[in-house]
Amino acid sequence: MNFQRGKQSDEPEINLVPMIDVLLVILIFLVVTTTYSKYAELEISLPQASAEETDKNADKPNSIDITVNAAGDYTINRVPVKFSNIENLRDALHAAAHDLEDPFIIISADAKATHQSVITVMEAARQAGYNKITFTTEMNGDQ
Repeated sequence: MNFQRGKQSDEPEINLVPMIDVLLVILIFLVVTTTYSKYAELEISLPQASAEETDKNADKPNSIDITVNAAGDYTINRVPVKFSNIENLRDALHAAAHDLEDPFIIISADAKATHQSVITVMEAARQAGYNKITFTTEMNGDQ
């Protein structure tokens, strides 16, 4: 016997409120426990030099002076050098070193010289086996 003949049967409903609450709690948990790193900025410390330190290093007898001007012309110990590749510059460095053992390479580059011209000198020095490289700078008259 069916006593509920006149009643409609209710379809089961899915209540979304508890499911949304659980998802919000999970989201809050993930936001709070996640660490965010900022890689947009690099902190660097640039070296500082004084005029006294530069003058001491300039008179070293065990050094090779390389000058690069804005046009990309090179001189080694004030002698102009023309080369077609890094190996030729390396050979010129060997010739300038004579019998010097592990000489200092002092690079004096014009402020408007290309970055590549300085890297070329550094690469030639590396290929020649000279790993002591330094750069010269000029102090401003204001200081």
